[in-house]
Amino acid sequence: MPIRLSSLFLRTLREDPADAEVDSHKLLLRAGYIRRAAAGIYTWLPLGLAVKAKIEAIVREEMAAAGAQEVFFPALLPRDAYEVTGRWTEYGDNLFRLQDRRKNDYLLAPTHEEMFTLLVKDLYSSYKDLPVCLYQIQNKYRDEARARGGLLRGREFVMKDAYSFDIDDEGLKKSYQAQRDAYERIFKRLGVEYVIVKADAGAMGGSASEEFLSPSPIGEDTFVRSPGGYAANVEAVKTPAPEARSIEGLPAAEVRDTPNSSTIATLVEAAGITAADTLKNVVLALVSPEGKRSLVMVGIPGDREVDTKRAEAAFSPNEVEQATEEDFKKYPELVKGYIGPKAGGFEGIKYYVDPRVVTGTSWVTGANVLGKHVFGLVYGRDFEADGIKDIAEVRAGDPAPDGSGPLELARGIEIGHVFQLGRKYAEALDLKVLDENGKLVTVTMGSYGIGITRLVAVLAEANRDEKGLIWPDAVSPADVYIVAAGKEEENYAAAEKIAYEFEAEGKTVILDDRPKVSPGVKFGDAELIGVPYVIICGRGIANNEVDFWNRRTGERRTVPLNLVALQL
Repeated sequence: MPIRLSSLFLRTLREDPADAEVDSHKLLLRAGYIRRAAAGIYTWLPLGLAVKAKIEAIVREEMAAAGAQEVFFPALLPRDAYEVTGRWTEYGDNLFRLQDRRKNDYLLAPTHEEMFTLLVKDLYSSYKDLPVCLYQIQNKYRDEARARGGLLRGREFVMKDAYSFDIDDEGLKKSYQAQRDAYERIFKRLGVEYVIVKADAGAMGGSASEEFLSPSPIGEDTFVRSPGGYAANVEAVKTPAPEARSIEGLPAAEVRDTPNSSTIATLVEAAGITAADTLKNVVLALVSPEGKRSLVMVGIPGDREVDTKRAEAAFSPNEVEQATEEDFKKYPELVKGYIGPKAGGFEGIKYYVDPRVVTGTSWVTGANVLGKHVFGLVYGRDFEADGIKDIAEVRAGDPAPDGSGPLELARGIEIGHVFQLGRKYAEALDLKVLDENGKLVTVTMGSYGIGITRLVAVLAEANRDEKGLIWPDAVSPADVYIVAAGKEEENYAAAEKIAYEFEAEGKTVILDDRPKVSPGVKFGDAELIGVPYVIICGRGIANNEVDFWNRRTGERRTVPLNLVALQL
């Protein structure tokens, strides 16, 4: 049966909702695909469910082709397993926690590594059982500090997460490649533009991590790529360190008066140097998952700023904040605007440097005295560090880490992520099997996620015009949209006949059979809803003709009734 607009649970909106920020969010609300239930939480309406179901169907087909089997876990989970892996604490405020009437702790799952691991542990005990790959399509919950972009960053969302289990690392590599290949097939079938980039594993852990990003100016992720094919999320870019230099013959460091030079800009102007000559010492506060606060200092070239996401990746699982006035009060030896490395360091504060700070490099930096800087301070001679932290911004034109040319920056939306988890969760939860020699070995795992509901938004964002949505054929809520225009009964009869002819051929149809709605409103809804092929039964019916409208190309032409089925 066709989907009849006269009875479909649908109300389209003529104006953009006030709380909608991006075009996909506006159009999905206006076209009646979703409705807001709360911040970052949405009700799915019939048209939205139709699109989501088509995405899920493609995912299921390709997961099966890759050898994965579907399971389904509860979203409400007990605390115990997440306590064992440390993620009950590590997730911090992003985790929805609750208690039952007996005061037992539960969470709404943000991800299900622990449950997959325990399931395999419960059922499998031999290398003969492996490899195995399991997946689910399930609701996830994360208490985002600021839900935004409609479905792009919500607090409740649907995700496909798959997990592979292998006896050894070689098996993991094969499972990982099979899933990676499946992802490419999925996104190509959906018509999603994507880039595969190296990524930071973050709290997930593991030895390898890649993101699938859909390039978009509204994307939250910044990534880089080079002419030679290097591509990475900015968090995963490793700054190439220059060669160490000789410290022999370098002039001694000299402290100079630099009044009113508490910023890099004022120091550069007063001293007649460039910002790249200076070492900026940034004081950061780290907040552990347990809530413990500590300070660290990182020396970076003065012509660079700290990239927040790179800092969070470098100091994970801690949250990273700028040091506050209260923090500085606890360390009076930190003279704001004139902070520099100090022999012996600052008690209780670890000191790190940027990868560009190598032995023999000479810097102008704070002398830890108000109104004074030290010139010619040499790393490896005058100061040392507790380690390297690569947290400075990545710029267009920076060299690619693999030497493949200068980097360019772009923005993208994460649509998939694949990890070689290794044995982190298997070790924590004691997932072991007997190998062929009868020895217990720890299983190695991979994790593979796709944001199902986020893909709805990504596709809407990339497939639209000023009038409305224009869905790719693979996910459109119907194959064809038929409009009965005008008041003539023969127009409605012809629309019904065409609808059933298409359905007899296995096509799905939306039929606008609303009798008291003007043609203008019907055409506007057809544009807004976004089925790419529209057939209009109007005045031409008297001549056995209809209008065929391709929303994707904008082409609109007259077609004889007996040839209309050939247009799709």
